[in-house]
Amino acid sequence: MKKQYAILIILLLSTLALAGCSKNKGVIQGEPADSNNLPDIAGVYAVNGVDAGGADYSGTLKIEPGDSPGSYKLHWIVTGAIQEGEGGVEGNKLKARWRNIQGVTQSQGDVIYTITTLGELDGVRTIDGFDGEGWEKAFPNDETWGRFKLGH
Repeated sequence: MKKQYAILIILLLSTLALAGCSKNKGVIQGEPADSNNLPDIAGVYAVNGVDAGGADYSGTLKIEPGDSPGSYKLHWIVTGAIQEGEGGVEGNKLKARWRNIQGVTQSQGDVIYTITTLGELDGVRTIDGFDGEGWEKAFPNDETWGRFKLGH
């Protein structure tokens, strides 16, 4: 009997995990936020992107308040790397400098996200030493995200 419950719980958790992966489908739903009415961006995000070298990646981004108002600490766990960064909000943009702390290469660069009305982050990402830029989309990964999507 306990084995059946364990299997049922594993199936339920797997289904929920898969449903969570497909909820945003990589499409930004919100409009650029008004710089005078920004949503709180501290939290955990699901991330999808393509780096400046053309490689697809996905993972998780955690944003925490920094040491001063409007500043943030960012932590990514993405395909092939663990990264950290620091930045701040300017208007409706979150601008940050990032670096790999573990991964195949020791790269670093910049990211500039537009903050949307739904708390999503739509960004352009560069790698020092590479021409061109990549993109990154980050979707709030908490209980409020689904509520934002209703009505769209």
